Amino acid sequence: MNLFELNKGSAKYKNRKRIGRGHAAGGGKTAGRGHNGAHSRSGWSKKRGFEGGQTPLFQRLPKRGFSNVRFRVSYDIINVGDLNQVPEDIAMVNLEYLAENGLVRKRHSRLKILGSGKLDRKMVVEAARFSKTAREQIEGLGGEAKTV
Repeated sequence: MNLFELNKGSAKYKNRKRIGRGHAAGGGKTAGRGHNGAHSRSGWSKKRGFEGGQTPLFQRLPKRGFSNVRFRVSYDIINVGDLNQVPEDIAMVNLEYLAENGLVRKRHSRLKILGSGKLDRKMVVEAARFSKTAREQIEGLGGEAKTV
């Protein structure tokens, strides 16, 4: 190492190679794309599942069974114990209220109340479904579990 080399500073970023600018620039003619074939053409991109012309795995395997994913019913879920976070002055709780206040995400437009935790006070709860223990806790304190 020489003193005159110290003034260069460390090259933090390497300059990109400018391809397709002629032979003298070092990246001319095919511009690093090889010769012929799909990969040398513009707009080419490998499609998902492409296996180089071989029949893809998803086509080779037999199609069997039934998927219920398009028809399944999904619920936003909250535990009875989490309802204690609702302020005292609120008497009725439903999915819209819980979503506005960040207790539920409201991805599925249906609410299910589960029985984990302990409810402290009486309240009216509107939901699509209640677990058995959740319904017992709400009604045990004099509240109401309304199925919507």
